[in-house]
Amino acid sequence: MRAGLDGLNVTVIQGTSDEATALRRHIQTDCAAHHSPDLFHVQQEVSKGTSLHLVRHVKQAGASVAAAQTSLDAERATAQAYDAQSPRPRGRPPAFAPRIEAALAVVVQAEADQVQAQARQAEARELVRELGTLYHPYELEQGQAQPVARIAQRFADVWTRLQQLADAADLPTRARERLAKAQRLTIQFLATITFFFATVQAKVEALNLPPAVELALLTQLIPALYLERVANRSTLAEPRHRLHALSRQLLEPLRQRDHPLQALPEAERARLEQVAGDCADLFQRSSSSVEGRNGQLSLHHHGRHRLSDRKLEALTAVHNFHLRRPDGTTAAERFFGRAHETLFAQVLQRMPLPPPPARRRPRPPKPPALLPVAA
Repeated sequence: MRAGLDGLNVTVIQGTSDEATALRRHIQTDCAAHHSPDLFHVQQEVSKGTSLHLVRHVKQAGASVAAAQTSLDAERATAQAYDAQSPRPRGRPPAFAPRIEAALAVVVQAEADQVQAQARQAEARELVRELGTLYHPYELEQGQAQPVARIAQRFADVWTRLQQLADAADLPTRARERLAKAQRLTIQFLATITFFFATVQAKVEALNLPPAVELALLTQLIPALYLERVANRSTLAEPRHRLHALSRQLLEPLRQRDHPLQALPEAERARLEQVAGDCADLFQRSSSSVEGRNGQLSLHHHGRHRLSDRKLEALTAVHNFHLRRPDGTTAAERFFGRAHETLFAQVLQRMPLPPPPARRRPRPPKPPALLPVAA
């Protein structure tokens, strides 16, 4: 990290990773930065602690329903076969009705257990999604800032429901330990939210803006840009369209001619928008971009058995200076804040020209095979 930042006017203030001890120490001690927990790993712990056992309960409940239904069908078939006998056997007929009723009661109970097991499985999946929905500095329904106390209460509700689900499903000790491990990170989640709002407040106050403009940045512009980023990362159409509409709704008053922001020069508005975008990017809850890069390099390594240092540097240059997002920017442009020459042009400037090809020598004519020999 020190070698990569050497000569750059960059200060590391935050790092996002899982709970690996070496990564946490690197971020907190070596970089003296805030460590943000990776939300994915928390959701993964909850999913591992519940999904396998709940799926097993659903399968067992389905098997119980099938067995109970088979038993009920057998009792009914036995009664029908007895009634179909001609002539009927002498003596009192067997008590088919109580046996069928008892078998039917077993089917009803098995189906109720199956519905309950499926409901617990659906609730666990919903709670895993709820962890991702609530962990935002701005709530996704109205775009308003979420107080830390409210987020803490929402986390507490999720953990309480998971505990109740674990008790109802009689989850084993190992599964409960996974849930407890995930729950312990709640404090770090809340610390990250606090770090985000404190950093944003400091950045905005450093601009020395009029109170009306500062309030617009904190309550409208930064939340709108944050919601826009969340919408762009959404994989479902309905929440993506809804968040884009909410973002436009927050931005609409800022675009009116009578708004104090419109009285500022165009260059100043562009600078404020850049600062607001940087503030919206401060909240990092996942290291998926780094994991994706590492996964791509792993595929290269698997196909070639080894990535040399030279090959790794070349792939890094392609990643930073050639690959472009839909908006047409490269990673280097976003990092340095200005455009650069294309990678091919930079290669032409640095690579020596290849030597000219060798002139092709004419081949001597091949004499005929039957050329007569002189006497």
